[in-house]
Amino acid sequence: MTTTSFDFKRDALPHLIAVLVFLLLTAAYFSPVLFEDKGLAQHDILQFKGGAKEIQDYREATGKEALWTNSMFGGMPAYLINTHFPGDWSGYIHSILTFNLPALAGNIFITLICAYILLVAMGMSAWLAMVGAVAFAFTSYNIIILEAGHNTKSLTIAYIPMVLAGLIYALRRNLWIGAALFAVGLTLNLHFNHLQMTYYMLLLVIIFGVVEVIYAVKHGTIVELLKRGLVLGVAAILAVGVNFGRLYTTAEYSAHSIRGKSELTQPNSGENIGSGLDREYAFNWSYGIGETMTLLIPDFYGGSSSATLDKDSETYKAFTSMGVPAAQADQIVKQGLPMYWGPQPMTSGPVYVGAIVCFLFVLGLFIVDRRWVSWLVAGTILSIMLAWGKNLEAFNFFMFDYFPGYNKFRAVSSALVIAQITMPFLALLALWKLLREREAIKDLEKKLLISVGITGGICLLVWLFAGSASFVSAADQQLIQAQFPIDAIRADREGLMRSDAFRSLVFIVLAAGVLYFYLKNKLSATSAIAAVGVLLLVDLWAVDKRYLNNSDFQQNVVTNYFQPTPADQVILQDKDLSYRVINLPNPFNDARTSYFHKSVGGYHGAKLRRYQDVIDRHISQNNLEVYRMLNTRYAITGDPKQSVQRVPGALGNAWFVEEVKPVKSPDEELEALTMFDAGATAVVDVTKFPEVGRRNFPVDNATIKLTEYQPNYLKYEYQAEKEGLVVFSEIYYADGWQAYLDGQPVDHFRADYILRAMQVPAGKHTIEFKFAPEAYTLGNTISLVSSVLLLLVVVGAIAYAVKKKPTEVPIVEKV
Repeated sequence: MTTTSFDFKRDALPHLIAVLVFLLLTAAYFSPVLFEDKGLAQHDILQFKGGAKEIQDYREATGKEALWTNSMFGGMPAYLINTHFPGDWSGYIHSILTFNLPALAGNIFITLICAYILLVAMGMSAWLAMVGAVAFAFTSYNIIILEAGHNTKSLTIAYIPMVLAGLIYALRRNLWIGAALFAVGLTLNLHFNHLQMTYYMLLLVIIFGVVEVIYAVKHGTIVELLKRGLVLGVAAILAVGVNFGRLYTTAEYSAHSIRGKSELTQPNSGENIGSGLDREYAFNWSYGIGETMTLLIPDFYGGSSSATLDKDSETYKAFTSMGVPAAQADQIVKQGLPMYWGPQPMTSGPVYVGAIVCFLFVLGLFIVDRRWVSWLVAGTILSIMLAWGKNLEAFNFFMFDYFPGYNKFRAVSSALVIAQITMPFLALLALWKLLREREAIKDLEKKLLISVGITGGICLLVWLFAGSASFVSAADQQLIQAQFPIDAIRADREGLMRSDAFRSLVFIVLAAGVLYFYLKNKLSATSAIAAVGVLLLVDLWAVDKRYLNNSDFQQNVVTNYFQPTPADQVILQDKDLSYRVINLPNPFNDARTSYFHKSVGGYHGAKLRRYQDVIDRHISQNNLEVYRMLNTRYAITGDPKQSVQRVPGALGNAWFVEEVKPVKSPDEELEALTMFDAGATAVVDVTKFPEVGRRNFPVDNATIKLTEYQPNYLKYEYQAEKEGLVVFSEIYYADGWQAYLDGQPVDHFRADYILRAMQVPAGKHTIEFKFAPEAYTLGNTISLVSSVLLLLVVVGAIAYAVKKKPTEVPIVEKV
C-alpha cells in the first residue's frame, strides 16, 4: 500500500468545512435556542424535570447520588429517571463531539456528524458525505421526536451511523481504526440508554452480519472475517463495560418493573401473566400499512393530529360561511385540527425520509452491488414490517411472544428508525455509484428512467386519484358533535394528500433531471452533488418546519411550567418531613406534581409492576384504605372553588398494626386490599415471608415517628411496651434497601402488596432505612475500569494503525 504524506488542504480542510456547514445548518434551524435563549415545551422533558427534581436537589446539596426518589409513584429507583455514573466517561466524549451545544441543537449536529463519518468511512468525498448527512439528519422523525421531548431517543439514533461506520471500516478496511470507531460509537449509543433504539440497531447489525458471513463463505474469507469479528467483539465488550453501571441497574430494575414478569395469574386460568409489556399497550401505536406511503409523500395521511391550516383551506371557508367571524375562524384553523386520519391513536407527524431519497433508493436497487443492497433492503423491509405492529399480527405477535427482549418495548411504529438509516444509506450509495461509474453501468439512463417511473408514478397516481380515499378519522365523531364542518376538514385532508403527492413528484423530477444532465455531460460531478444536496435540503427542511419551527420556541419554558399553583402553595405550607399528594385530574400521566410534592402518581414508562397493579385494581377505584396506607394527605382536585382537599385518615409515615392477615399468593394479597383496615391490619404473603409467624400484636401506647428524611435515608424513633409490627408507608424494594435497628442490620418484609414492614422489639429504639444497592457500586466500578481501558485501547489502536499500516480489505470492489 502506498503511503502519502499529510496534506492539510486535501486531508483536513474538507472535513473542517463540513463541520462548519453542519454548525451553520444547526444554527439556522435552532436559532431561537442558540441566540434567543428560548426553549421548547417538550412534554417528556418537562415531565422528566418534574420527576427528577428531588434527585437533582439532593445531588446539588450533597454531591452524591440519591439512587431513589419518593417524588413519583410512592417511591422508585432513580436509575431510569436521573442517575449519574461517575465511572462512565462517555458523556465527556459526547460533549466534545457536540461542542457542548445545548440540547436540540446538539442532537441534530451530532446526527449530521455521525452520518458524515459513516459516508466518509465508505470512501465518499467530503462533499457527497455532507449531502448524505443532510439526508440522514433531517428525516422528519428526527425533528418530530425532539418536539415531543424524546431527546435520549434522538441521541441514541444519532450514533447508529457511527456504529455502522466502525463496523464496516473494521471489516473492509483498517481493522484497528474501525474497531476503535465502533467501540466509541457503541459506547455513546448505549450511553443514552434508549435500549429500544439500540435493539433496532442490533437487528440491523445481525442482518448485516448474516450477509457478510454468506459472502465470506462464498469467497473463502471466513477466517479473516472471524478474526476481525473477534476484535469487534472485544470492542463491543468494552462499550458495554463503559455503560455497565447503567445497563446493570436497568436490568435489575426491569425485572421489577412493568417490563418484567408479573406475579399475578390470569383470571380463571391459574397461569402467570407473561413477562414484558401488555401486548395491546405495546402495539397501540402501530403504523398503518397504507401509512408507509408517508416515507415518500409526507402528508399522505394528513400529517399531524394537530395540524394548522390557513385562510385558503376549505375548513376556514366553511367556518366563515357559517357566520363565524373571520378572525375567529382564522384562530380556529391555526390552533391545530386533527388532519391525521390514519390508524394510530394520534401522531405528531409522519416518518418522511424524502422523495429524493426514495427515488435514489429505488435506483440503488438496480445499480448498487448486491452485497450492499441485500442487507439494506432486508433491513428496510424488516423495519416496515415491525412498524406495522398489530396491522401485521401473524409476524409481529410472533416476534413479541418469542423473540428475545422484544416484548419490553412499546410504540412499535418507531421501528422505522431502521428504514431512516438504511434508505438514505442505499440512496447515497446509488448516487456515489452513478457519479463514479456512469460509463461502466449498463443501461444507466434506462434504470434512471425506471426509478423515476416507479417513485414519480406512485406520486402521480396519488395526485390523480386522491379523492377515492375516505379521509375518515376516529376523531371525526367528536368534531361532528362540536359542530365542526367535517366535510370541509375531509376535503382539506384530501388537499394535503394531493398537494404533497405533487410536491414529491416535482422533487423527484428535479433530482432526476440533475442526474440526467450529469450523464449528458451538461453538469460536472461537483455541480450535480451541489444541486442534489440543495434539493434534498429544501425538501426535508420544508417538511420539518411544519412540525418544528421558530414559533414553537418560547422564553422561560421550564420556569413558567413549574410556577406553583394556588393548590401547590396551600400544600407547601405543610412542613412535615414526608407525606404524599395525588393530583386527581391527571394522576398517572403527570410529573409536574412531583416537582413540588411527593406524589402518589407521576409520569414514567417503567413503573414498578406491583405499584401498577395497585393503580389498576385500587387507586383507580379510589380505594380510601390504599390512599391512607400511602400517607396521601392532600388531593389536588382541579376544582377552582376548592383546589385542595385533605384526604381523611392518612396513616402517616409509619404505624403499629394489631394483626397480620396471612395470604398465600400475590393475587390474594392484592385482592385483600379491597376490604381491610390499613391502620389495624397488615396483609402479608406468608409463602414469601414465612418468618412472619405471629398474627396478633398489642399496640397500646406504641408510637413511632419519622425524625429524618432523605430520598435514600429514613430515620424513625419508636417506643413500645411490647413487641410489635410496624408498617412503613414506603415502597418495598429489596434490591438495595437495608433496615437497621439501633445501628444493626435487621430484616424487613413486604406488607400490603407494596409497603415495607418490620417486627420490632419492645422498648425505645431507632430504625433506619438506607438505600445502597450493590448493583450501582459494582456497575460504576466496572464502568470506570472500562472507561480507562477504552481510552487506552482507542489511543493505542490509532497509534498502532498509523505506525503499522495493516493490510486493508477494499471496502468495495463495485458499488
